[in-house]
Amino acid sequence: MTKKFLMLLVMLLLTSSMLCAQTPGDQGAANVHWKWITAGFAMAIASSLCGLAQGKAIASAVEGMARNPGAAKAIQLAMLIGLAFIESLALYTLLMVFIVLLGK
Repeated sequence: MTKKFLMLLVMLLLTSSMLCAQTPGDQGAANVHWKWITAGFAMAIASSLCGLAQGKAIASAVEGMARNPGAAKAIQLAMLIGLAFIESLALYTLLMVFIVLLGK
């Protein structure tokens, strides 16, 4: 098993150098559409994961406030700072999408 895996790895490494040595093809109109599709997927993934993270953060903060009502102010402040950091990830993705789409 190890010899077969090693041979496969060697063959992949040898063929990858030939593939990387090729000259790039024509940058036609077909490649322009992939930027938009990729940007849409990047923003969808970032937004959905940020939404899940924010839901988990709020659920944990509410549970913490229910268990210890005296620390509600400190938990609320920490939750708001955490939500700002989580939302910044989606905003950074949006910024990168604009840079990729509008950059020349």
